[in-house]
Amino acid sequence: MNQDRVLEAFRQEAGALTDAVSGLSPAEWNLPTRCTPWSVLDLLGHVCVVIEWLPNMLNAPAPDKPEISAAEYYRPDDRFSPRTNDSRITLAKDRAARSADGAAFAGDFAATWQRVDQLCRVQQAGRTVRTRHGDAMLLSEFLLTRVVEVAVHGLDLADALGRKPWLTSPAADAVTELLLGTEHTAATDELGWSRTRFLRKATGREPLDAEEAEQIERLGLRWLALG
Repeated sequence: MNQDRVLEAFRQEAGALTDAVSGLSPAEWNLPTRCTPWSVLDLLGHVCVVIEWLPNMLNAPAPDKPEISAAEYYRPDDRFSPRTNDSRITLAKDRAARSADGAAFAGDFAATWQRVDQLCRVQQAGRTVRTRHGDAMLLSEFLLTRVVEVAVHGLDLADALGRKPWLTSPAADAVTELLLGTEHTAATDELGWSRTRFLRKATGREPLDAEEAEQIERLGLRWLALG
């Protein structure tokens, strides 16, 4: 996927998330999410952590060539094991605790993704990076995984807050294309689902009945292993 397009999707979705959490009350920051044991504050901590991997990746030597795609990044291996998930939970809570309160953390999150946006904006097309799991990827493909994280967890946060989802069109299009391929528009039209409903069902946020499961399998959905 084109690097500029993915970066624009990241920028818009992260900006929408920033707007959504700005001005939350202390009680809202402490609401539970479906991503147990995280509260709203903790879940934003997780989103912040997964974005913050990028500066060090960009400072490190670039691999000679990419080895995996964004879809292959979400393969069910040790990165989603109980041990790694425990580490993921701790990192998120620790990151959230670095700010004085939710309001301060909202500003911290905005500064974090804006810094990453600026760093990525000056990278050449075809730039490669190595992930913390050791995968060599195109920067554009790794950025696509960050769009997945911001968009999907944005749905989790919207549900926890009892709000209408703020999913942006560029992010919805990018993630849907990752899951269904380049013919994603025609595919979702066939289902008759909104992009929000499709992403909920494709990532396990909403259950699939037998007919829906058959429909979505027929379209060639790429199931992602998610922590």
